[in-house]
Amino acid sequence: MVTEKEITDAVYQLYKKAVISLGNDVVSSLEDALKDETNELARLNIEAILKNIKLAGEKGIPMCQDTGLPIIFIKLGKVPIENLYNAVKKGIVKATEEVPLRPNVVDPITRKNTGNNIGVNIPQIDLELIEEDYLEITILPKGFGSENNNALSMLLPGAGVEGIKEFVVETVKKAGGKPCPPMIIGVGIGGTSDLALKSAKVAILDEIGKRNPNKDLAKLEEELLIAINNLGIGPMGLGGKTTALDVKIKKIDTHTAGLPVGVCIQCWAHRHATIRLK
Repeated sequence: MVTEKEITDAVYQLYKKAVISLGNDVVSSLEDALKDETNELARLNIEAILKNIKLAGEKGIPMCQDTGLPIIFIKLGKVPIENLYNAVKKGIVKATEEVPLRPNVVDPITRKNTGNNIGVNIPQIDLELIEEDYLEITILPKGFGSENNNALSMLLPGAGVEGIKEFVVETVKKAGGKPCPPMIIGVGIGGTSDLALKSAKVAILDEIGKRNPNKDLAKLEEELLIAINNLGIGPMGLGGKTTALDVKIKKIDTHTAGLPVGVCIQCWAHRHATIRLK
């Protein structure tokens, strides 16, 4: 039995870890970008980002003032659990109070802050049933400087791969420096409108620098990354080679009459953490 307390403590620790430290894949990609940059202003921006990451870890404080909207991905296997939803909420409240985190959640109409980063259908919880013998929890604190630049296009099948590429690149071009680049770009292709956007968000959880196991999608990821970096938006939108650190794609089968494409933009502070409980 995975108890309520175990889940609460796990969510608290995951949120704390996510907002304070980045994965090695993200840090390494930023370091590689610094080596590759020739634009002096771009180099200064990446150096400042890396210094910020280092200081956050040393001081045990969030690396960004926007500590995000809590998005939780749960894989539930053949394991008994206790009060999952309440436990997740308690973990978020604890993290908000003790890390501490900025209370970001508000009523969308009145704009009244709900307090402690929980509210109506928040935290957003995505549940996947699996055949394994564990409970896996991933937290993705999503800042809205990047989230505000996500986009969906219900393309027609005739648009094909070129239509997909055009939409993704144009979305990033329109975002410019607003999402605090270098960005990670998630692309969801297929499904329905909501599933395309959800898949785009799931895509950014994949390891930076690791190519898609599907050969055609891997090629498309590489082509999109080159096209996006050729835009010259650069770190923090001030020019340079590194507009995106990576492009990640998820593909879902869809209706014969449609080609939904969702784009999820993530800032350089690509914060997420995962744990498995048994």
